[in-house]
Amino acid sequence: MQVLGEDISYYLVRTFLKELGYSKRRYSKEQCLSNPENRDAQFNKIARLKEAFFRAGLPVLSIDTKQKEMLGNFDRKESYYGKYKRRTLDHDFLSHAQGIVIPHGIYDCFNNKGYITLGTSKDTSEFVCDNILYYWQNSLQWLYPNTESMLILCDGGGSNSCLHHIVKHDLLKLSKVLDMNILVAHYPAYCSKWNPIEHKLFSYLHKSWEGSIFHNIQIVKELALDTSTKTGLSVEVRINEKTYETGRKVSDDFKENMNDFIIFDDLIPKWNYLFSKN
Repeated sequence: MQVLGEDISYYLVRTFLKELGYSKRRYSKEQCLSNPENRDAQFNKIARLKEAFFRAGLPVLSIDTKQKEMLGNFDRKESYYGKYKRRTLDHDFLSHAQGIVIPHGIYDCFNNKGYITLGTSKDTSEFVCDNILYYWQNSLQWLYPNTESMLILCDGGGSNSCLHHIVKHDLLKLSKVLDMNILVAHYPAYCSKWNPIEHKLFSYLHKSWEGSIFHNIQIVKELALDTSTKTGLSVEVRINEKTYETGRKVSDDFKENMNDFIIFDDLIPKWNYLFSKN
C-alpha cells in the first residue's frame, strides 16, 4: 500500500498502529434500545429475590425458549471441522422442512443443571408450563424435597409475556397442580440477555449444536445431551410431541378477578407477582 506517495508494507502499518495503541476489536452490543422505567429497580429486586431463595435452599429457575430450528438438510450458517464439503439446500424454506424444533430451556440456578424440552408444535404458555411440570415431577422435586415455593425468572415477552392474561392463567393452574407457591419475576424489556439461562445454558447448548445439520429430532436431542462445562453443568433432554393451540383466551371473569388469585408486587406489579397455592 502507499502512504504519502511512498510504498509501505502492511506489516509496518500494523506495527505503527500497535505502537499507537490501536488493535483489532469487535463491536460490543451493549447500547440498550430503550431504558424502561424501573429497569434498575427490577434488577435490584431480582438480585434480592435470588439471594433470599438461595439462602433458604429454594429453587430458582431461569426459563426461556431458544430460536426455532428447521429439520432437514439446511445450512445453519456455522463452521465445522471436516475433510470434505457438505452440501445443503440453497434456500431455507419451511415448506421443504421435515418439521420444526422448539427448544425450551429451564436452568436450575442453584444446582447448575439444565433441562431442555424439544417441542414440535407451538411455543405457548401451556407448552412452557407443561415443561416445568414434567421436569419438576421427574427430576427437580428430588433435588428440592418438601419445597413449597419456587422463583421463576423469565423474559417479558413471547410465551412468558408479562402482558398476556393466558400466561398468568396457565401459571396459576401450574401452581395448583404442583401445590406450590410460584413467584414470577420478569426481566425488563430489552434485557433478556441478563436472564441466567442465556449465558449459563443456551450459550453452551449452541456450541453443542454448532456446525451440525439437523436431519431429524433425534440428532438434536443427542447433541444437546452432550452439553456440559468444566464447572459441572449437566443437561437433561426430552422430546415433547404434544400439539398446542395458539390464540387461546381467558374468561372475562378471570380478567376481572385476577387480584383474587394473584398477589401483585406493590412497587413493580407488571413484572413481579405471586401465585399462591392456597
